[in-house]
Amino acid sequence: MKAILCLQPGPPESLKLTEMPDPRPGKGEVVVDVAFAALNFFDTLIVEYKYQTKPEFPFSPSGECSGVVAEAGEGVTEFKPGDRVCGHMGYGCAREKAVFPAARLAKVPDGLPLEKAAGLFVTYGTTIHALQDRAHIKPGDTLAILGASGGVGLAAIELGKVFGARVIACASSPEKLLFCKQHGADELIDYSKEDLKERLRALTGGKGVDVVYDPVGGKLGEAALRALTWGGRYLVIGFAGGEITKMPLNLTLLKGCDIVGVFWGEFIRRNPAQLRKQIEELMLWIREGRVSAHVDKIYPFPQVTEAFARLSGRQAMGKVLLKP
Repeated sequence: MKAILCLQPGPPESLKLTEMPDPRPGKGEVVVDVAFAALNFFDTLIVEYKYQTKPEFPFSPSGECSGVVAEAGEGVTEFKPGDRVCGHMGYGCAREKAVFPAARLAKVPDGLPLEKAAGLFVTYGTTIHALQDRAHIKPGDTLAILGASGGVGLAAIELGKVFGARVIACASSPEKLLFCKQHGADELIDYSKEDLKERLRALTGGKGVDVVYDPVGGKLGEAALRALTWGGRYLVIGFAGGEITKMPLNLTLLKGCDIVGVFWGEFIRRNPAQLRKQIEELMLWIREGRVSAHVDKIYPFPQVTEAFARLSGRQAMGKVLLKP
């Protein structure tokens, strides 16, 4: 089989497309013929060894994919060859055949394209956990989303609407904001031209927003925190802007607000039953037309460097996929 391998820490240009032996499943494992492997922003960090997960070399990037079951190992009863599936591992999916623990897979219903199923776990799984479990969002809450046109940003727009929130999409260009509007955002802020804190306060009549969803970090994070209402929740999703936000903690005292960390990968490790439940909900919402699982662009394996550049340059609107 062909596989994209990271042999040592380095930029995406150092990734190698090479031949490897086909894998065999162990007990409780399933081999999947990969149809589409999804990339997330953390993939740009993991190949340079700048992410909290540090796999042994060599490894393949891409933490989630969709495909068809090729072989089921001993003790696996819920999957059989030919089943359409999607799955999440953290890394290791950018190859023609990937081995999954059966518990990390879900069946893809007929009628749901495999390209839409490939990128469900990380962005939408993170966002369900963030909004439901960490922010305890409720109908009528105002949700401000930074980096709203990216993979997790789009998930937050769509799931915010599913949960009954008023969604304010914040992004860096008119093109990105138009994309957000097309996917359900109620209000738009171009933070490359507008004062984020003042616009958020103006759009809420001076009250401030109930929940901030921040995958960007940096100076935007502090501005958004200052725009929270009393008792608001600021969700720390990630730092795609390249800078970790340094918050003045007196703001949490003055606003009675919470800064809430969101680490979905660790959450599902500790609560594995939640994973299957989340994905089944997402597939239902896709079939109902409430979630788009929009794919930005699909790259063949030899163009992996271009795929990474689209992510690191924050050009992607929706998911970036690799195709064997």
